[in-house]
Order: sequence, then structure tokens, then C-alpha cells
Amino acid sequence: MAHQNKVMQSINAPNGFICVDVFCRPDGSFGFEEYRLDAEDGRGWFPIGNYGAEIFSNQPAAFRAACLNVKWLTS
Repeated sequence: MAHQNKVMQSINAPNGFICVDVFCRPDGSFGFEEYRLDAEDGRGWFPIGNYGAEIFSNQPAAFRAACLNVKWLTS
């Protein structure tokens, strides 16, 4: 059975083609990932940040790390 992360927070960039999701894993740990939407490809969002494997103990810690790593979040 495949696990599914639960998205707790999703923030879109002003252009609407990039977003960051902060998620909770089934084990209770948290993480984040940056995604890109390719308008020419109907398959949806693709991870581009390679942050998804990082582990945080809570949602605020994951969000703070996202802000440090994804520059458009704080601009």
C-alpha cells in the first residue's frame, strides 16, 4: 500500500506556475517540496526542488526551511 502525504499548506508563486507544499507524512513528520506546473503538459505538477526527503518535526519548522530555501517565498 502506497503512503500519501497530506498537504497542510500550499503557497503559489505570483505567476501561478510554481508552488511550495508543506506536508505531513503518515509517520507524523513534516516536509516541503517546490513544484512547477508545465502549462503545455496536461499531467500536472512536477517536483523541482529536491526538498521532499528532508524531515522536520512540525509544520512551522518545515515552513521556515522552505522560506530559507525557496527565495520567491520571501520576496
